[in-house]
Amino acid sequence: MTEATARKKFSCPACGGEAQWNPAKLALICPFCGTTSPAQVELAPNGEEIIREHDLVAALRGIPDDARGWQAKKVSVKCQSCQAISVFDPARVGQRCDFCGSSALVPYEEIKEAFRPESLLPMKVSETKVREMIRQWYGSRWFAPNKLKRAALTDTVKGVYIPYWTFDAQVHADWTAESGYYYYVTETYTDAQGKTQTRQVQRIRWVPSSGSLDHFFDDELVPASRGMQPAMLRKIEPFPTTTDLVPYNPGFLSGWVVERYQIDLVAAAQQARQNMESQMRSLCASQVPGDTHRNLSVRSGYSGQTFKHVLAPIWLLTYNYGPRAFQVVINGYTGKIAGKHPLSWVKITLAVLGALAVAGTIFLLANQ
Repeated sequence: MTEATARKKFSCPACGGEAQWNPAKLALICPFCGTTSPAQVELAPNGEEIIREHDLVAALRGIPDDARGWQAKKVSVKCQSCQAISVFDPARVGQRCDFCGSSALVPYEEIKEAFRPESLLPMKVSETKVREMIRQWYGSRWFAPNKLKRAALTDTVKGVYIPYWTFDAQVHADWTAESGYYYYVTETYTDAQGKTQTRQVQRIRWVPSSGSLDHFFDDELVPASRGMQPAMLRKIEPFPTTTDLVPYNPGFLSGWVVERYQIDLVAAAQQARQNMESQMRSLCASQVPGDTHRNLSVRSGYSGQTFKHVLAPIWLLTYNYGPRAFQVVINGYTGKIAGKHPLSWVKITLAVLGALAVAGTIFLLANQ
């Protein structure tokens, strides 16, 4: 298994146990005797002098070796089912994948250590709060089976840090298009009864148009996780990376599982560029005058491109109901929740029959 060089230790001064980051107290707490470690992790204020933005073009040529590693002993395993690579403390024994629940875990050896995150959002929502949120979420799912609501399955909730890349860029775009302006003409036609009628018909007058705009992208987020579906993550975003990031410190990760990125910088930068291009096209389209437009052409130039590798906290519940697996995910910093659940076809059938009965009653009353 891969191990990074140990630079900091977080041992309890009272019993010698491994202190862990406690989101409720925002401190390193010993899980055995409850002692607060004097090696407190300070929540440093955000600032460019602490959290650096890296030049994207230079980084794509090669990430320096001193920017790699976790600054603490870690071991890595790869799930053979969902392909997530989990990184955790050596004392923890990984029995099942925290993302999909599979027991098919194998040691993962890196050819070169991962690019170390330089900033993160610390886990802020406590497990107690998460359990209550999941119970409330289950209770609000009207079409979920009653058995699921009674079970509340909160005993398998896991807290993990997932990797993100963030990208900044100043973009200048020049655009050309044809602007369409509506006008109406009177048209004569013959109806089904052979009578001559008139009607107003919409026409479009096309004229060339052009323009330009400047836009700054600040922390365009690209998830680098294999264990989480991007669509699920989008439901619990945003993560406030532009305002609330703190400098990386291994103390924040003590006792927690971290997913190693598997979408590398090159692939993430390409995805970020596609996202930016799509947004720039929408911004340019909104500038085109007239009632409609066609043949929009956008030419964009990028400058000041920078990036960061950050970690974001989530709470994850993976459970099986019948033959299918479902996930509930909670933003570990803001508490936003999303998930999937089984459906009760009995409840859905009753709801449809009830709606049909109401519609039928209204129809009968309207025709009396």
